[in-house]
Amino acid sequence: MSKRKIRLVLADDHLVVRSGLRMLLESKQDMEIVAEAETGREAVEKVRQLLPDVVLMDIQMPDLNGIEATERIKAVAPQTAVLALTMHEDDHYFFEMLHAGASGYVPKRAAPDELINAIRTVSEGQVFLYPSLAARLVQDYLRRAAAGDQPMVQDDLTARELEVLTLIAGGMTNAEIGERLVISVKTVDRHRENIMRKLNMHSRIDLVKYALKMGLIALED
Repeated sequence: MSKRKIRLVLADDHLVVRSGLRMLLESKQDMEIVAEAETGREAVEKVRQLLPDVVLMDIQMPDLNGIEATERIKAVAPQTAVLALTMHEDDHYFFEMLHAGASGYVPKRAAPDELINAIRTVSEGQVFLYPSLAARLVQDYLRRAAAGDQPMVQDDLTARELEVLTLIAGGMTNAEIGERLVISVKTVDRHRENIMRKLNMHSRIDLVKYALKMGLIALED
C-alpha cells in the first residue's frame, strides 16, 4: 500500500513562480498539488475547500498579504501547515509569519532539495527553519549565554531543559542536540517531553514561539 501523498496549495501572485514550483514538486512521488492561488484571499478559500497538508505562501500577495492569509488559514484549517516561501529574509517578516502561525520560512534562493525537505518537515507537524536562520538563532543564544544574559523563565524548567528548549527552537534535531550537549538522543527526547508537559505544549512550533516570547532566542538586528 503506497503512502498518502502530501497535498499542496501553491500561493504566489507570479505565474512563472507557480509554474516552476509545479514542475519541481510534481516530479516528487510523495507530493500532489491540489490547487494554486494568486491572491491571499484565494489561498484562504482554497484551503477552506480542500484542507491541504501544506500551503507554500508568498508574503507579498495582492488582496490579502501572506501574513494575514496565514492567520486566516490557521483559523479555518489549523492542521494545514503554512510554509513561507519568499524573497524577504529580514527579521521582521520572519517574526510576523511565525506569529501568524507559519511552520517554516524558506527564501526563494534556497536549493530545490532544501525546499523539498522543508515541505516534508512541516507536513509532519515539525518546524523548519532555513539553515542560515537556525544558525543565527543558536549563535545568538550561545553568545548571550556566554555573557550571562539569560532571561527569567517560569514554569519550573531546569537549566538543562532551558538549553534543550533553546536548541530545539533553533531548529536542531534531537541527534544534533545530543551531540552538542554530550547526552544521548533518548535523554534529549525525555527532556523534550518534560518541557512540553511543564509548558502544556504539543508541538515544536509552540516551543519556538515560547522561546521567542521569553527572549531565549532572538534574531540579530
